[in-house]
Amino acid sequence: MRRLILQGLFRKALTETSPGPGDEMLDATGARLAELTQRKLGRSLAIREVDAGSCNGCELEIHALNNAFYDIERFGFRFVASPRHADVLMVTGPVTTNMREALERTYAATPSPKWVVALGDCGMNCGVFAGSYAVAGPVSAIIPVDVEIPGCPPTPLAIIEALVRLVESSAR
Repeated sequence: MRRLILQGLFRKALTETSPGPGDEMLDATGARLAELTQRKLGRSLAIREVDAGSCNGCELEIHALNNAFYDIERFGFRFVASPRHADVLMVTGPVTTNMREALERTYAATPSPKWVVALGDCGMNCGVFAGSYAVAGPVSAIIPVDVEIPGCPPTPLAIIEALVRLVESSAR
């Protein structure tokens, strides 16, 4: 026990190095998204995140979007608590049998025009949950999907880049 305590006191921290303050890729992608959002919508992009039965890996990456490094609100994003205020539904995980109706109701409550993003491998094709008795199917089998973001889980930068593609391709 003493050895473990001493190791804990003198060992370096086991954390990743933080990205540099001037991450050019993030700044360029975010600035492009902010410009597109302002031009197409005239305001910030409102996102409602829906967990349809995921393992929470994608949610951790979504939460990272709001941390001090990514700080997506500076680019014109904001997460909203109600689908009635959302422009985008960001759905994670395979749609479970128990969440199917809730997802359909959330989609119906979102005002038109609306976009749907299937986030992660599970949202795209059920991932490791494919074939489970508890899974109703991927997001695209339940509601129409505009953009799919691959990865298990996708990185925050991949999520931002996919949102740029979504806003670029829109005809709003």
